Formats: sequence, structure tokens, C-alpha cells
Amino acid sequence: MYRMAIEALNKWKSRPARKPLIIRGARQVGKTWLMKEFGKTAYEHSVYISFDNNRIMRELFSTDLDITRLITGIELYAGHKIDPASTLIMFDEVQEVPQALTSLKYFNENAPEYQIICAGSILGVALHQGTSFPVGKVEFLDLYPLTFVEFMRAMGKEQFVSLLEQGDFAMMTTFKQEYIDLLKHYYYVGGMPEAVLSFVTNHDFNEAREIQQNILAAYEQDFSKHAPNEIVPRIRMLWNSVPAQLTKENKKFIYGLIKEGARAREYEYALMWLTDCGLVHKVHRATAPSLPLKAYEDLKAFKLFLVDVGLLSCMTRLRQDVLLDGNALFVEFKGALTEQYVLQQLKTVSGVETYYWTNERNTSEVDFLLDVGQAVIPLEVKAEVNLQSKSLKAFAEKYHPRLSIRSSMSDYKREEWLLNLPLYAIGRVLASV
Repeated sequence: MYRMAIEALNKWKSRPARKPLIIRGARQVGKTWLMKEFGKTAYEHSVYISFDNNRIMRELFSTDLDITRLITGIELYAGHKIDPASTLIMFDEVQEVPQALTSLKYFNENAPEYQIICAGSILGVALHQGTSFPVGKVEFLDLYPLTFVEFMRAMGKEQFVSLLEQGDFAMMTTFKQEYIDLLKHYYYVGGMPEAVLSFVTNHDFNEAREIQQNILAAYEQDFSKHAPNEIVPRIRMLWNSVPAQLTKENKKFIYGLIKEGARAREYEYALMWLTDCGLVHKVHRATAPSLPLKAYEDLKAFKLFLVDVGLLSCMTRLRQDVLLDGNALFVEFKGALTEQYVLQQLKTVSGVETYYWTNERNTSEVDFLLDVGQAVIPLEVKAEVNLQSKSLKAFAEKYHPRLSIRSSMSDYKREEWLLNLPLYAIGRVLASV
């Protein structure tokens, strides 16, 4: 399956001043596959090393980090000489051997000719725990589940992707039912590569759901395996509360929904752990729609989203028959799936920082505020065709943004102050600004 991240890797390879690259992302979003595919298609040779239960590599990196010695050891392990110009070196599950992460500093400083990519499923947690490598000696690439566009490509709908990329909304409107049907499938199957591959191959919703359940079970095992024992119950409770938080009318995260009387300080570490793993995304409230939005971030008020819309539909036990019931899928759970879907696509759009806005009395809310560099764009998400937008209109009248966007199941339409962008085209939000 095609992943757009391959293009970012090719750019990294072509840069003369590149540094070792670390791919961050939740477990099973495709980090290992991406590394191997890149090694196979862009290099003459590649060396893949997984540090998980790897005694030889653990011992190799346990003493001094002299690069000549390390390369000799890697060559002995791989069974051939390494030509730095034509070989990609891949370190997987690199958080298992912190010294391997530290070695990236010395590769960057003393042997920058070697091309190294690393990945690790609990890497964010390892970095937060103070694993030693200097900032500025490595580069990062964040990998997420397949976007809706990548899902369409996997489904063999390349022509529909081309229409989207060209921005041909007149033609898209003509064939909108095809996009809507694909979007329904994406809400259910999501973007986790294994679930997508299964669905593309067999078109079996039940099989995709079984894979999602296995992924969720693996995440639960990670809680017990990698988190401190005393914090595991809180991680589990917080994680399992996210679907209920998203189905509320007001989607601001409420600690009291985890457990009666729960307090923020009791769950701070659990929340940080889930965020570091890439399993949840935090979207903070901005107190004012001014640039940069980061300066107006309300640290106490946020919405919490899952890594994948398919996993959310699995956790909420969305029934397969809902897919067949008109647009019912889009209105189930008060639009929780729709908002999750939109945030998931926004996370992959380079150059966009995402927040949300409410007034001081919480009587008016705009689902997302987008910091696109030169402007703040309000974005309202509608799960259905009902297009009443009182909050968005009130926001526009008060703050006069250069453009307001509403994303819904309605057709593309641009008015003086408002752009209606179909949900299936949300990936084009930057091109539309």
C-alpha cells in the first residue's frame, strides 16, 4: 500500500546535510514496513536490526560508542560490508537499547555519511524518561494511520484521488456517492495498515473488526509491559473513557467521567504516557483566535482523540448494519466519529496546528481553530447535512477571520465568508484557504 511518508523519506535521503531520522508513531501504524519498503525501493542494500530481545546488539552498544567499532559489529551481524553511499541502516524497537539512541549523536557528528533510520513503538515514552541523545542531532518523522486518501488508493480508487488532488469539485459532486460510500468504509475500517490490507483483500468487515480488536488487546498489553505497575490501572481507565468523552455534546475532556471524583493530578502521568505513545491526540482550547495560537493555549481545557477512527468505531461497538442505513453512520454518537475523522486527517497536514475555541461561558464552540501560519481559520464539523452554524457565524461576526470553513456531507460551495468543504475533501483544507 502506498504511504505518502515515502515522499518525506526521499526528501530526507536527497538532503546533503541529513541527520539520523527517527520515525515516531503508535504501535502498528506501519513504521517497520515503511522503513523496509524505503530500504528496498530507494537503496541498493539495507541492513535491518531489531533491538527487541537482541542480545548481540545489546552487547555491541553496551560499551563504548566508537563508530568504527559499531559499524564493524553491524557488518559482522549483517554478513557483508556496508557502503554508506548505497546502504540504509535500520534500527527497530530502538527504545529497548537506550545506548543505540545515544549513538545517533556520534553517527551525526563523526560519521554523517551513514544513512540511519530508527523506529520504536514506545519510543515517545523512552524519550520522556530522559533517554540520552542531544536535541539537534537527529530528525523526526511522525507516522499516523492511513489517511482517507491513502485508504482510497489502497482500495484502487486512484481516479477519485486524482479528482481530489486537482480540486475538481464539480466532477467530485457528480460522483459524490462514491466518495461517501468510501468514507463510510473508512469510518468503520479506519487506517491501521493491517485492517486496511485485510479489507482491501477480502472486503470482510468482520475480519477487519477482529484485527482491530487484536490491536486494542496489544495496546492493553503494552500498558502492563511498559508502564510502571502503579499507573497501569489509571492508563487503562483513561484510555477506555475516551469514546464516552467524544460522544458528549461538549467534547471537552472531563476527568470525572473516568471515575467519580477523579482529579487531573491523579491522571497526569497516565495521560502523558498515552500521548507519548501516540495513542491519543490532545487538542487544547485557545482562549483567543490570535497568532500564534500556541500563545493563547488553555492548558486545562482540551479534547482527547484516539489514534484511529476505526479503533474508535471498534471501541464503541459500531454495528456493521449501520453502514447500510443511509447517512446514519455519520450521525451516530453525536458526530464523534466525524470529529475524530477530521482531527485524524488534520494531524497529517503539514503546516497546520490544531486547537478549538469556546467562549468564556461555554455557550458557543468552534470545533477546530487552525493556525496555518499567516492566519487563524475556524473549522466547524457537521456530521450530517443540517448546516445551521450559529457558533461559527457568531465567531465570524466577532473576530472577522478571512475565511470560515464548515465541513459536512453537503457539496462544495464558497460564499463570501464561508466555505463548505465536503468531509471527504478535508485533506485539501490548506489548499482551500
